[in-house]
Amino acid sequence: MQLLIFGAGGFGREVASWVARASWRDERFEVAGFIDDNAPAAVLNGHRVLTLEQAVDRYPGAGVVATVGDPHLRERLVEKALAAGLVATPPLVHPSVEYDHEYVTFEEGVVVCAGSILTVNIVVERHAQINLDCTVGHDAVIGAFATLSPGVHISGNVTVAAHAFIGTGAVTVNGHPGQPLVVGAGAVVGAGAVVTRDVAAGVTVTGVPARAR
Repeated sequence: MQLLIFGAGGFGREVASWVARASWRDERFEVAGFIDDNAPAAVLNGHRVLTLEQAVDRYPGAGVVATVGDPHLRERLVEKALAAGLVATPPLVHPSVEYDHEYVTFEEGVVVCAGSILTVNIVVERHAQINLDCTVGHDAVIGAFATLSPGVHISGNVTVAAHAFIGTGAVTVNGHPGQPLVVGAGAVVGAGAVVTRDVAAGVTVTGVPARAR
């Protein structure tokens, strides 16, 4: 599949550096270019930088993945690209990622980066991003467009709701069967925070233990 990476910032360039080594159910990926109106150069790391209009004209029906950390911006970029005629990619999972192939579900547009480990009975919903060296424990849900920054550790029986952003090095304690610990929709967990109880939707928490700012 020809792949257009929407966003030529650092994370987009990182994904471009390894995605040709990834595969999904025998689907291989070839980077056709970046989509970015604000890139500093016409070529970055050997790949063309295009406007969305140029990308659709040159690569009609190509796959697209948005590689920005902000969950709400990522959703807007995906919606814009799909409306223009591009299609969401299958999951992009770095070859080093360890996960149970039978009991972990990745939905379309998901990105999972090098060094991450996912155990069992996990769902990673569409266009969520799991950055470098994260762990996700059993019976967890990572919601649509959620972001796990590098080094995040999500324990068992935890739900990270849609559009939540978990900062670098943050961790959660375990939830309980039938009563998961929940990081609410659009919540922000600061870098290095330790989440010991539910985080309400839209709330920012920081510290050890994590508390609302």
